[in-house]
Amino acid sequence: MPYYTMSAAVLAVLMAATPLAAQAEAERSTQEDAQVRFSVPAWPGVTVKTALASTLLETLGYQPVQEELGSTITYQALRQGELDAFLAAWLPAQQGMYDASFEGDEPTLEDLGNNVDGARLGFAVPAYVYDAGLTSAEDLDKEEFAERLDRTIYSIEVGSGMSDSLNAAVDDDSYGLGDWELSETSTPGMLSAVDAAIDREEWIVFAGWTPHWMNIEFDVRYLDDPNDMWGPEGGRSDVRTLVRREFAQSHPNATRLLDQLVFSADDQSAMIRGFSYEEREPEQVALEWLQQHPEQTRSFVEGVTTRDGEEAWPVIQQALEIPDA
Repeated sequence: MPYYTMSAAVLAVLMAATPLAAQAEAERSTQEDAQVRFSVPAWPGVTVKTALASTLLETLGYQPVQEELGSTITYQALRQGELDAFLAAWLPAQQGMYDASFEGDEPTLEDLGNNVDGARLGFAVPAYVYDAGLTSAEDLDKEEFAERLDRTIYSIEVGSGMSDSLNAAVDDDSYGLGDWELSETSTPGMLSAVDAAIDREEWIVFAGWTPHWMNIEFDVRYLDDPNDMWGPEGGRSDVRTLVRREFAQSHPNATRLLDQLVFSADDQSAMIRGFSYEEREPEQVALEWLQQHPEQTRSFVEGVTTRDGEEAWPVIQQALEIPDA
């Protein structure tokens, strides 16, 4: 009798435990893989933005990895499954690379939409040049302005989307630029030339964009672009978030977070200023922004969980010391 009673008790425990073990195993099997691989070109905006996304993901139990790659290689690596996410698909500046990635009946990438409201590309000049009458790209061909600008446009790296647009404009003689020169160096090189020109109140025209700290530190204006050389609506741009389709399917939780990351151009310009101009670590700038914007931070993780299935916001708020929204 005692032996029979003991066996029944053990059997009852085992039968009760089996569903719990099966449930735990099912939860483990559906848990998203921890690794999230980002491409981070050497641009301050995407550097800080990716640091912010990585901070949130890491707090939720993921293991973000950042690789510094140019945009051309980024698109190739995404298509080949070597990367998972890219937060800096500038359109229309990268339109050719973007379109090539979505060709065919079954594209390998998914577009999660624009993550910066108010982004823009265009010809930029110091305010005193604008006030002197150079307000439109059509004015560049006027002799009095062209001579003062030495028929030179300052730009960033060869091979960038902006560089391609400018070279096409010169080749096509857009706005009479066929006999102009392009000074293509790097983003720091171009901005150094702009800084020196403004310091001496000299005339300069350059390839500008927002968001960027240049719009905070320099008093500049953007020229009208009636021919939409920089894209529709006077150079208005989207900065899109791209992920691998397989990643979106296998990581719906992480993908939801990335989909909900949206900033204003002014907010991102301020972040870029902290990192690139003040030379602070991107992770520090990102954390400070999250702490100073609790409502937006909470919106980023709405409906998101940790990898273990806990509600994201309480975990994020406590770990990152974010005040109540």
